[in-house]
Amino acid sequence: MPIKYYKLLDLLNRRNISKTKFRLDIGIGTSTLAKISNHENIAIDIIEKSCRYLQVQPGDLMEYVDDDEKSELKVK
Repeated sequence: MPIKYYKLLDLLNRRNISKTKFRLDIGIGTSTLAKISNHENIAIDIIEKSCRYLQVQPGDLMEYVDDDEKSELKVK
């Protein structure tokens, strides 16, 4: 998956917000939280809720990582 949510997970950790508290506070299910943890696609409204809750911009939560580019770097 090219979108990675490690920034969101790191932000929660630095603010001492458990994943469970975050999930309950923004109103998402355990399966959506699992998708975030596994860097799978999630709906844009979840990004919006997360930004509102944490008072950040989308780029503070996620990053695009080109899997093809990573593979090319390993070959070189």
